[in-house]
Amino acid sequence: MIFHIDKNPENETFDELMDLAFEICTEFHLVLRRDMGNIRALDPILDQLKGSFKEMRLESKWASTILDDDNKAEVYFYHADENAKKIVKQLSNSLYEWCLSGPNVLPEDLSFFKDDSVWLVNCAHERESYINTDNVNEIERLKNIKGLKIRE
Repeated sequence: MIFHIDKNPENETFDELMDLAFEICTEFHLVLRRDMGNIRALDPILDQLKGSFKEMRLESKWASTILDDDNKAEVYFYHADENAKKIVKQLSNSLYEWCLSGPNVLPEDLSFFKDDSVWLVNCAHERESYINTDNVNEIERLKNIKGLKIRE
């Protein structure tokens, strides 16, 4: 089932959602779009996450986006571990902050994967995100996150 997130998870709601995502999922990705300015300015953030790094791939498609033409982005995959969770929660207090165009410039589209399938899809600059799960326990836990506004 697809659960659309209707309101930007912020502060405690974001923290609880991240706690759940990092518990359930095995990996997440962040995206640096070469056509969006000086992405090397984000290297300090990538350095902080180095201990959880899996791989970087040049892609024209990722969890929330398909680029046209021959455009490619740097898609960084990370282990969803305690180190990464701590850093993600320190860098941001909002799901929709994960974009290059905000006041808190961050890599794009923080999204999570469970068993090689996308679990949390986030397109921050469009302010659109959803969770893909059929697991009854996960659905119940999502519904119990105070302030998380989701709908099927």
